[in-house]
Amino acid sequence: MKPSQSRSQNLLQAGRRAALLLMIFALPLLLGAWSISTSKGINARYVERIQDGKTKKPEILTLFGDPQETRRMPEGLVFVYKSFRTKETPSPSWKDKDKETKTSAAVDSPYSLEQTLKRKPKEGPGQELSSTLIILFGPDGETVQSHEFKQY
Repeated sequence: MKPSQSRSQNLLQAGRRAALLLMIFALPLLLGAWSISTSKGINARYVERIQDGKTKKPEILTLFGDPQETRRMPEGLVFVYKSFRTKETPSPSWKDKDKETKTSAAVDSPYSLEQTLKRKPKEGPGQELSSTLIILFGPDGETVQSHEFKQY
């Protein structure tokens, strides 16, 4: 122990080290929880909590976050939430591979319309709509008037 440091300074430094270690270990847990909550789409259990005529806008924003779309209609404000999943494409069979390339037997004439046709492979898997949640707020703009949830 250095003679210039007091006991309170040592305790303060130890507390800082402990807080730093706690943050280092807690950060991966928090990031993991964030990725789980954002990657699952619209939680059906949260949708069940919505009560028409009772649930308020701050609760909707807490449960689902900011909507992907906001519409103003004569009936009131509308929030639209959409979730997507990766579209699975089946692998081509040997029959499909024959269809991918067509070549002409002879291209002697400059008027021939036949050409070599090749399909480009898609850059990656596409996205398809997984579920939608549409929430209509009443004229006050704060209370849920009605909601509709669909899973595809």
